[in-house]
Amino acid sequence: MLRKRIERQVLSISGLALGGIDFEKPAGDPGLFGPDSITWRIHGDFSSMLCGGVSALLLQMLHPLALAGVWDHSSFRQDMLGRLRRTSQFISATTFAPVNDANTLIEKVKSIHLRVTGTDAYGTPYAASDPDLLVWVHVAEAYSFLQSHLRYRNPSLSLSDQNRYYQEFSRVAESLGAVNVPASVAAVEDYLQAMRPQLRCDERTREVVRLLQNAPAPSRLAKPVGSLMISAGIELLPDWAAAQLGISFSPRKRCRIRFATRRIAGVLRWAVRNGSWHRAMRRMGRLS
Repeated sequence: MLRKRIERQVLSISGLALGGIDFEKPAGDPGLFGPDSITWRIHGDFSSMLCGGVSALLLQMLHPLALAGVWDHSSFRQDMLGRLRRTSQFISATTFAPVNDANTLIEKVKSIHLRVTGTDAYGTPYAASDPDLLVWVHVAEAYSFLQSHLRYRNPSLSLSDQNRYYQEFSRVAESLGAVNVPASVAAVEDYLQAMRPQLRCDERTREVVRLLQNAPAPSRLAKPVGSLMISAGIELLPDWAAAQLGISFSPRKRCRIRFATRRIAGVLRWAVRNGSWHRAMRRMGRLS
């Protein structure tokens, strides 16, 4: 059946492919946010989250310390799909998993961060547990997820709900050790502008772009869709970040990417009926 084939392809690149977490038990466990949260609503749409995740990674890698940590301590260059699955699992679990599973994963990541230390290409020491660096990584993610949701899921999301999303989702960053996390649309915009002088693009940053653009797909069927979603994530970057990365799109190409992504996103929403959001909603008795 076509729908199930598409769903299998989608779930194969999600955090669910890693297993280890039961999103459907125990019944009634609301997780860290609960089904009425704006975080569940935004993170529950796989299509926009995938585009946002691509954009977030590129935005994060403009920070030389974030880039160094990933470059020195991650296998993403050899295993891009693995990196995508692990990141997806962390986001989906901290959003939708039962409380104990979410907190266990947060503690696991905190312990990993303690081992991620070194010196970047410019001689500056870094540590993944650095509260300021944790803020950068979180804000790049939250901003990108929200921008993708506004473009590909709900462009009418109210400003109050956008602010509520930043407020809710900051809880995860704070649990990891971040402090003074921007928690409103205005605060995030101010923070990004204030961070721009610290951001750099070098050959390693450009290599990340190349790796993303040539990322493997789980099958030949998924390859064109994956390429489109990666292009949509790159196109989602703020203009200043795209310019720093040396990326540009003609107005016609932007329109083609956005039109095609909206069409594909509709197909994926039709096909996926057993994602993390669906399982968590069943756990809460909100979905049969």
